[in-house]
Amino acid sequence: MSVSALVFPGYPLTIDVWDKLKAEKRPIMVYGMGNGADKLFDRFSEYGIEVKEVFASDGFVRGHSYRGYLVKSFSDIKEAYEDFVIVISFASNKPDVVDMLREIDAKYETYMPDMPIAEVSEYFDKEFFNNHYEEIRKAYELLEDEESKKVYLSVLNFRLSGKLSYLLEAYSSKEELYSLINQKEIKAVIDAGAYNGDTAKEAVEYFTKLERLCAIEPDKRNFKKLSRYLDSIDIETEAINSAVWSECRAGSFSSSANRNSTLLATASFEHKDDEVSLVTIDSLSLSSVDYIKYDVEGAEKEALVGSYKTVEDNKPVLLVSLYHKSKDIFSLPLYLNATHKGYKFYMRRLYCLPAWELDLIMIPDMD
Repeated sequence: MSVSALVFPGYPLTIDVWDKLKAEKRPIMVYGMGNGADKLFDRFSEYGIEVKEVFASDGFVRGHSYRGYLVKSFSDIKEAYEDFVIVISFASNKPDVVDMLREIDAKYETYMPDMPIAEVSEYFDKEFFNNHYEEIRKAYELLEDEESKKVYLSVLNFRLSGKLSYLLEAYSSKEELYSLINQKEIKAVIDAGAYNGDTAKEAVEYFTKLERLCAIEPDKRNFKKLSRYLDSIDIETEAINSAVWSECRAGSFSSSANRNSTLLATASFEHKDDEVSLVTIDSLSLSSVDYIKYDVEGAEKEALVGSYKTVEDNKPVLLVSLYHKSKDIFSLPLYLNATHKGYKFYMRRLYCLPAWELDLIMIPDMD
């Protein structure tokens, strides 16, 4: 399927990936286990969708069971069944894994239902789409260029159909994403949701005139790694072990030392709840800011509310994650358009499955 074939989904929508799987007569095989599969099985239970087998990649099968199923290898499935449907339950941004899933999709009937990352979030199904249709269209109309619109449509069509082909035809490299930004103008950066320093490293790499970097991360173990990295670079840095929010106060944080750590929610697997301070970006009172990145695991709206004055005073470039909650893809652009004038809206997504790594890039309009 070519990107040029993408069209805005019809309204009202009458069928989605869950309906297709419920009507499927061939045996359904779930590829993968863990948190994603748990959500998938729970959703299947709501729809009365039956799973025939659970399998893993060849070489990863050790005679273990999952939800009462003996986990088989992909080779086992292909040998035992002539025709079947694959439902993928895991995510990856590793190019070799994504390429492998692309090959499977080319040979077999394959689906990857979209499941929200944030624990408290609605499914992007036909009812959700129909209920929010006008908001979804208005957000689409904000987008500045054709590439942004292609990305937006690819995510919509993927979420509603579960078909990988939509995502595999509309993505960008990091170089292409950062090319939207006048990199030499970025001297002061706020990295909200800095994880272990990976995006701080990107800032140092792409913003060659960078002088000051403020990185905020609530997870204690990630914060230690982040701090070590910041100590190793030759610019002014500040590391803050807090979560970004709409107000300053104490909060609860479910820690898992990875990108599934969750603020004010239940983490997706083994974790411990930590007390963490909540801070607003406005409370940092930084003298100047040229770029703010928000990747705060579902708290993007609150983080934006808490940085209103900083954005208004400085008009920085904004990079906002749009994939943690189903509504983020339209609600965050609409909120920002209503709140901050004088910006151009772009959307880009990196090479991964499912529709994660989706970013809104807001560039001050200098015209």
